[in-house]
Amino acid sequence: MMKRFILVIIMMISTFGIYSFKNNAIDAKKTSYASFYHDKFNGRKTANGEIFDNSKFTAANRTLPFGTKIRVTNLSNGKEVTVRINDRGPFHSSRALDISRAAFNEIGNTNLGTIPVEYEIVD
Repeated sequence: MMKRFILVIIMMISTFGIYSFKNNAIDAKKTSYASFYHDKFNGRKTANGEIFDNSKFTAANRTLPFGTKIRVTNLSNGKEVTVRINDRGPFHSSRALDISRAAFNEIGNTNLGTIPVEYEIVD
């Protein structure tokens, strides 16, 4: 009886620990670099089937679920923008986000090409 009780406790602790780890890994603030979409992508389908529009506040990320809203902060100037994930990418190992030109212009200068950012999921 005691062994069963201990086994149940261990299973509960390990399950809770895995659940907490997964949530913290997704919800934690992350830092990386962001670039912006070239205008040639306007009118093309995104990975979730939407038609891309560079004037909307959207972004691509390799792993976040479609529809997820994230706050992106330019680490150079502190400016923030909220975007919605609707595409996959970027396919460059040094960047975690491709954001629309409109969103990029809100927080940085497109002449830079890429900017250091921090991003986190918002409700």
